[in-house]
Formats: sequence, C-alpha cells, structure tokens
Amino acid sequence: MNYWLNLSTGKTWEESQTAGSKVSGFRQHNWKRARNIKSGDVFLCYMVGVKRWVGLFEVTGERFKDDSLIYKEEVFPVRFPVKPLVTLKPEHGVPMESFAGKLSFYPDGATGQQWSGHVRSSLTKYKREDGETIAAAIKEAAANPVDRPVDPKQLARSSNLYKVKAKSGDDKTETVVSVPVVEEEAPIAEDSTKGPTHSEIQWRLLDLGTQLGLNVWAPKADRGKMWNGQRIGDLAKMLNALPTQFDEVTNKTIENIDVLWLSGQAIIAAFEVEHTTSVYSGLLRMSDLLTMQPNLDIKLYIVGPDERQTKFESEVARATFASLKKPLHSMCSFLPYSCLCQRLEEAKNVIAYLQPEFLDEIAISYDPADEVDA
Repeated sequence: MNYWLNLSTGKTWEESQTAGSKVSGFRQHNWKRARNIKSGDVFLCYMVGVKRWVGLFEVTGERFKDDSLIYKEEVFPVRFPVKPLVTLKPEHGVPMESFAGKLSFYPDGATGQQWSGHVRSSLTKYKREDGETIAAAIKEAAANPVDRPVDPKQLARSSNLYKVKAKSGDDKTETVVSVPVVEEEAPIAEDSTKGPTHSEIQWRLLDLGTQLGLNVWAPKADRGKMWNGQRIGDLAKMLNALPTQFDEVTNKTIENIDVLWLSGQAIIAAFEVEHTTSVYSGLLRMSDLLTMQPNLDIKLYIVGPDERQTKFESEVARATFASLKKPLHSMCSFLPYSCLCQRLEEAKNVIAYLQPEFLDEIAISYDPADEVDA
C-alpha cells in the first residue's frame, strides 16, 4: 500500500462529498502519473488555502477518464473509484503546522516555504512513514474532533489559481494568476428566442473548420450539447487532446475557448461565442492567452448576435486590452451571427475549396483610434 497526496479546495471538497465521495478526480496532465496508483492505495486529502488534512480515501480500482460534471470549476477528468475511510469538516481538519518535527519534509523550525513544495501537486507519492503519520492524525481528529475557526475567504478559494514565473530581463518573478471559469449560458425564454443559439453557432464553426480540412477543438464540457439532432462531440476531426507545446496555464486558458481551428499542431484561429454571456469574459480569455504567449500569431474572433457589436467595440477598447504588446483590437475581430450564417449559406457548395481567411471578408475589425480626431 502506498500513500498519495490528493489536493482539494473548500469548494471541490464539498462537491466531492455531495457526490458521495465515490470518485476522486484530477487534471488531465496527471494521467501518466496516475498509472502508478493501485487498488488498496490511500489518498491523503489536503485542503489548500486552509492548510488542513481533511480525509482519507482508499483507492478501489484503476484510473479511468470521465468528463461527467462533478465539480463546477473544472472537469478533473482523470479519475479513480474510491471508498471514503475518513472525511472531516474543514473546521475539524488537522492543521499542517501540527506536523512540525513529525514528517521528513517538515523538520522543527521549517518555514512554510520549505514544506509547501510537498503539498503542491496532487498524486505526489509520500514516504510510507510520513503517510502513516498523517493518516493516524486524521483518524484521531475524526475520533476526537476539535473545532478550529476557518477563514471563509480561504475556504472559498478558487481551484483555478496557479503560480507562474514571469521573465523580465534576466530575472524571473513568481506570481499567482487565475484562469477564468467558463460561464454557463444564461437561459433564454423560448418565446423570446430569435435567430441562432449558442450551440448552433458553435456547431457551425466547428463543422466549418472540418470542411476546411482542419482539426477542431471544443471544451470538454460542451461536447454533449446538441444542435439539429447532432452532438458537438461527434463532429469529425474533433481532437481528444490539445498539442503540448504550451505550459499548463496556457493550455488551461486555451481549452476553455469555445472553438479552435488547428492545422497540424498549430492553432490558427480561436472563436469565443458570446450569445448571452459577457463579451468581456471572452475578450479577457483572449487577452490572457496573448499575455502568456505574446509571440502567438493567430486569428481571434468574438462571435455574437449583430446587436452585440457595439458592446464588443466598447469592451475591446479598454485600457487593459490596449496595453498589450499587440493591442487586442489589432488581433481580434467581431463576427456577427447574420453575416456568418449568410456567408455559410452562400458558400455551402465550395467551402472545401476556401481558405480559413475567407472569414476576414465578413468579420468586423475595430480600432478605437479611428474615432479620435487627429
């Protein structure tokens, strides 16, 4: 039997228990590491933010992949069937500080910076003696619970926080960044719906990409959506995984973009369909991508109902977007629903002979400088 680190936030811990604590999920990049975990091993559950050990899960089967939604912020598709041995409320969790001098990686007098590296990555394998010490303390906390106040802000911490190192000259500075959570499409009353839906436009763009001979990508959470009796995830040339040339934070941003077109390993176009969600959220995801990969040269589009063009222009002109190395408005255009649908109808018999750039004929570019008097 081996002991493995299982990280959670207050939110994901609660969601796991609501789902019955029968499955434990991890990010896609853990797939290879997960192959070493066997039935009978034990997950040591550590809650980040509040810095407490809150549970023990026994692994009851082999790793598997599943995109069904358990957690709101992320899919965590690498999963294991588990049996909960101990689950504690955050206020009853065992504080990390109580292990000073008791763990191999936490000697007496060690600072948080010295031991924090050992509770940073899920599926880290612990020494048996360390695992046994932590497991015994968790069991003792279950038998004799002690109430300790919990900081509500730390309990509500997002799982989408990452430490990255930004290079400035010869220096590297570590900072914390977040990846925006995909927004759910707000419901629209059926009698007020006019024109295409979000799913229709997303499907049309993905289908267009395949007809142009490109590979395509849609967020895993969207692949079960239907339009005209067809499932988004069943489209031809839909990739199961993105190319790995980017770092984890960049890939987390890219994989949440509504539609991607790829030629080989290269992303050539990205589309955010802003049907009822905020235009700003789509622009922000594009901006994050360009900030992390300033030399990236791809086509970016915000796609939305015609009446959202004005909103696009007001948002893309924000200072935060204009101050990028390449101002966002110089790379991102607005693609109205009506123009897209009309062009697809006109070109339906010759799409296979077109180049991706044909969309530039109908996409609307906007430069705020054009509205300023000389």
